Amino acid sequence: MRIATWNINGIKARLGLLLTWLEQEKPDIVGLQEIKSVDEGFPRAEIEALGYNVETFGQKSWNGVALLSRLPFDEVHRGLPGDDSDEQARLIEGVFSIEQGVVRVCNIYLPNGNPVDSPKFPYKLAWMDRLATFCEKRLALEEPFILMGDFNIIPAPIDAHDPEAWWGDALFRPESQERFRALLNLGLRDGLREVTDEASYTFWDFQAGAWRRNNGIRIDHLLLSPQAADRLEMVKVHRDVRGWDKPSDHVPVEGRFTL
Repeated sequence: MRIATWNINGIKARLGLLLTWLEQEKPDIVGLQEIKSVDEGFPRAEIEALGYNVETFGQKSWNGVALLSRLPFDEVHRGLPGDDSDEQARLIEGVFSIEQGVVRVCNIYLPNGNPVDSPKFPYKLAWMDRLATFCEKRLALEEPFILMGDFNIIPAPIDAHDPEAWWGDALFRPESQERFRALLNLGLRDGLREVTDEASYTFWDFQAGAWRRNNGIRIDHLLLSPQAADRLEMVKVHRDVRGWDKPSDHVPVEGRFTL
């Protein structure tokens, strides 16, 4: 089974790019972030025509997440529990039947947190604390569970081409990295680090020739429960997509599983 995450950076601007990639790669489940669309404005018909079931958690102009699946959805959950006042569309989870039971795929767009001297950074940290509580409950189910998406966190210096340039940024702050490690300490595993220790980037800014100079960072992640990690075959960063016409600044990250 091929399961991928991709911050599409606006579904309307990148629909052609997405359709080309789906036709070319034929992943089984895809999580999209930053769709920047309300649910009723999402171009589901074009995606459904390729054989995908579509579930969205949209928001006008900002944020928004979606799950595309060749498998039918058994369950769909929207929103991160723990704060009824939080109206930002940042989490959608699907449950799918497989031969061995179910696989649970949770797609997130974690808050950026910048600037750090604004309310956005405490919101990011509080969101991550709620995410840890959510993941602890999911891990207790002892099912294949995949938490994926744009985490807006650079876990370690190896995950940035120029780490010093990111000191003080919310993506690289110790408080952010500590909470990322807290997810790993719960028992989740970093999918890419299960298969390689080498540097691999998933985001290149549109500014200052970052793509041309490979000045990238790794902020798009697949975190796996032990039951999912045991079935992981490989992780592929589709970096070639960054060189396509009018790309997103992120590229798809795919995990392949024997599910």
